[in-house]
Amino acid sequence: MTADVHVRDLRYFVAVAEELHFTRAAERLYVSQPALSKQVRALERQLGVELFRRDRRGVFLTEAGTALLPHARRVLAAWAQGAAAVESARAAQRSTLVVGMSTSPGRGGLLPAIRSRFTAAYPGTAVRLRQVNWQDPTAGLADGSSDVAFVWLPLPGQERFAWTVLAEEPLLLALPDTHPLAGRAEIDFTDLLDEPFLALPESTGPLRDYWLALDARGGRPPRIGAEIASTEETYEALVAGLGVCLVAQGNVPLLTLGGVTARPVRGVTPSRYVLAWRREDGGRELVRGYARACREVAAAK
Repeated sequence: MTADVHVRDLRYFVAVAEELHFTRAAERLYVSQPALSKQVRALERQLGVELFRRDRRGVFLTEAGTALLPHARRVLAAWAQGAAAVESARAAQRSTLVVGMSTSPGRGGLLPAIRSRFTAAYPGTAVRLRQVNWQDPTAGLADGSSDVAFVWLPLPGQERFAWTVLAEEPLLLALPDTHPLAGRAEIDFTDLLDEPFLALPESTGPLRDYWLALDARGGRPPRIGAEIASTEETYEALVAGLGVCLVAQGNVPLLTLGGVTARPVRGVTPSRYVLAWRREDGGRELVRGYARACREVAAAK
């Protein structure tokens, strides 16, 4: 018996077997009755058996036809599932992935490299970047407006999210050029306990605490010089002398534009910059693909 039976032939066979009437089966399949009869006979010749017995009383399944029917149904069901999976994958490739961020990843062309790898794998997918105010430390993940996001740890409601670490960087202190500590090569955090700090909005929760280095203060509350919600606000506050702030090494170029300098700091925990997504979206093909591109680029650096 040859194995080269087409799915169409099995579909025709099942229709006739269920209708036990060639005309009704042809109408169900939207083909002509002569074409259907011809195709069924061709299948019988290919298999070397009669599938139907035809006489004046009607159409009946033979023993061979009865034996084939449940298997043919399973093949058709499996093919339908496979076709649906392919269509789902094709639709995913043609859709849009929204990438949130509060600060551009920068870091030696990280974002273009990720985009290049991702679009090579998903050429039909549009990637839309969203710049999100620092008042939302999840960069749109919490309210669902972003599919994935470049963010800093820790996140509020962190148990809701999964992530892959892109960079772990030491912290530096950004301060005005005229500050008394600007002349030092390195600064110990204990020398900063009385300094006014620039703080993220209170809505950022644990992320605000992290950038104020609460864990290094020994229980002493920080002095807040001003609240900032963007890179531009941070730079302006630094130039105005409203306070100092910790900054990840990769973000130093964003703030040291003139009138501001940065110095290494001892006694603080390194920062972690990640691509994050909602845990329930971890099975989405585009989310997995973008995370994979991020991991590959980070590993190559």
